[in-house]
Amino acid sequence: MGEKGSLQNKTYWSTLRKDIARQKWIYILIAVPLIYYFVFKYVPLWYSQIAFRDFKSVRYGILTSDWVGMENFREFVTSHYFWSLIRNTLMYSIGKILVSLPLSVILAIAIYECRHNKLRKVVQTLAYLPHFLSWVIMYGILLSLFAPGDGIINDLIKFFGGQPIDFLTNAKAFPWLVIFSDAWKEMGWSAIIFIAALMGIDVSLFEAAMVEGANSWQRVKYITFPAIKPVIVTVLLLKIGTIFEAGFNQIFMLYSPAVYSVADIIDTWVYRQGLLEGRFGLATAAGLFKGIIGMLLLFASNYFSKKFSDSSLF
Repeated sequence: MGEKGSLQNKTYWSTLRKDIARQKWIYILIAVPLIYYFVFKYVPLWYSQIAFRDFKSVRYGILTSDWVGMENFREFVTSHYFWSLIRNTLMYSIGKILVSLPLSVILAIAIYECRHNKLRKVVQTLAYLPHFLSWVIMYGILLSLFAPGDGIINDLIKFFGGQPIDFLTNAKAFPWLVIFSDAWKEMGWSAIIFIAALMGIDVSLFEAAMVEGANSWQRVKYITFPAIKPVIVTVLLLKIGTIFEAGFNQIFMLYSPAVYSVADIIDTWVYRQGLLEGRFGLATAAGLFKGIIGMLLLFASNYFSKKFSDSSLF
């Protein structure tokens, strides 16, 4: 049995080497994202122990820092800013899902249903373009649109007899500006996955529906939307898993102390605590807390989706 097992093992490794040599470029392509995730996602997990230590970056290393257990978590959860950070983070995350996801689906269906090739290409290009602009550039665009003095939107408000609004420092207007500017920037890019799903629908279904006298709305309602429902559920589950990722780059570029009460999210607070104030243990604890809650939400939403529908992530 030992010799037989050894022979089978040699045969397996020999076959594997030949397979790798024959399809080496595919394995190289696979290796690139694997290396990325290992270096930037898994290696940093070692440093998550900072959340349980009184870490001082200048004086001590990680292993020589004092172990404080759950003290950093306790300080974060019992602090006066905890619930405001949770509220703001969830407000932006849920608001972006409620606005961006339906708009992305509608845009994808509209592009798919468009029968004018030139118009479809123009709309696709204009919808995708904002995604490739950084939030630094988007901030300049939003400032030219919403500036209280000479912004285009405020010029229109003044033209109709209203009072100009400083959207970037107004606590009531700022959340709406964040949610809808994110939808404007990302809905074209998010629509790509839905367009790809729409391309997989059997054309004969539409032809049969047209023969039966179904109009455009009925075809969308009974064929198009049910066909992409599993994709919508999958995208929704992924977004729920990252519900505490409210968009650091966007908030960081747009917010100011005047709107901290409605703009400060967990990520911006972690940035200030960790990099600006040097409280790395507390900042890491907050980040780890956010990751654990997001993971639990993903598993819970996937469970209920599998239980009450035919779609799930895993």
